[in-house]
Amino acid sequence: MIVKLARTPAIYLVGFMGSGKTTVGRLLADRLGWSFVDLDVDIEAEQGLSIAEIFDRFGEERFRKLEAEALRRRVRMAQAGRPMVVALGGGAFAQQGNFELVTHNGVTVWLDCPPAVAWQRVESNSHRPLARDPQQFTALYDLRRACYGRADFRVEAAGDEPESVVEALLALPIF
Repeated sequence: MIVKLARTPAIYLVGFMGSGKTTVGRLLADRLGWSFVDLDVDIEAEQGLSIAEIFDRFGEERFRKLEAEALRRRVRMAQAGRPMVVALGGGAFAQQGNFELVTHNGVTVWLDCPPAVAWQRVESNSHRPLARDPQQFTALYDLRRACYGRADFRVEAAGDEPESVVEALLALPIF
């Protein structure tokens, strides 16, 4: 296990919406015997509102503040020795403060999924506030792609078998 992961036992899955962070994250955490956290679920539970409702009522800026606070809480738990796999929201890693926080407190892995595949996975999911228009969806993907590329590792996540993505994650030189 690499030193960074031993010091703060957290694997942060980053990538665009629809890349499989939640599905793969649950499976990976189960295989490792670690806790799984979906940061969006944390925020919804704390606020008593869906992510879409938070965006609609308070805007993206307020959501990003809530997201950063939720992430800091989870990082502190990992720093205290509670191993976890954390699925970050699609825009979390694109925020510089969040990027720095997770980069210094665990290992980041980009689940790389082409925008066309991601769109197929989310197009019928109206609860995603930034996935309501296919052209804006693709433009946002293009904007965030460089941010995701700063992750410690990259794993292809375009297939329909999340177990194969988990196997690729377990083969990374972090264990």
